[in-house]
Parts: sequence; structure tokens; C-alpha cells
Amino acid sequence: MTGDASLFTSFVEKHGGFVTNGDNNKGIIIGSGNIGVKGNLLIKNVLLVEELKHNLLSISQLCDKGLHVTFQPKICLISSAD
Repeated sequence: MTGDASLFTSFVEKHGGFVTNGDNNKGIIIGSGNIGVKGNLLIKNVLLVEELKHNLLSISQLCDKGLHVTFQPKICLISSAD
């Protein structure tokens, strides 16, 4: 999820729906799309949520999609199985 529409390489508006944050505040879903990451990695079905201040990434969802996630002291690497 992100609140920054400029990150999307493709986007489809969605009317209705919301997400509930950890503090029980609700964010309205504006739409969804794909975000291109440096190189050719593409993260699909990312939600654009109104007034979301930080980008939120689910590591388990990335792994379920076949991506590899590696944490190092100052960096997080996301790569495809290819």
C-alpha cells in the first residue's frame, strides 16, 4: 500500500473500499496498480490509499508471489526467482 500516486507505472481507479490500519483508523482505497522497481522487477496489485503517510509492504505476500526478500544491516533486497 502507498499514498504516493507518482510511484505507479499503471493504475486503475477504484470507487469504494477501505483498509483498516493497526491503530483502527480507516483509509479509503483510491485504486490499485503496478509499481516498477529499479531494473525490471514489478510489484503488482498495489493499493493507493488516501492520506497514507508511509509505504507498507507485506513481506509474506511478496514471498507468496515467488519473490526473494533478503535483509542486510542497511538494505532490503527484493529479487525475482529468475
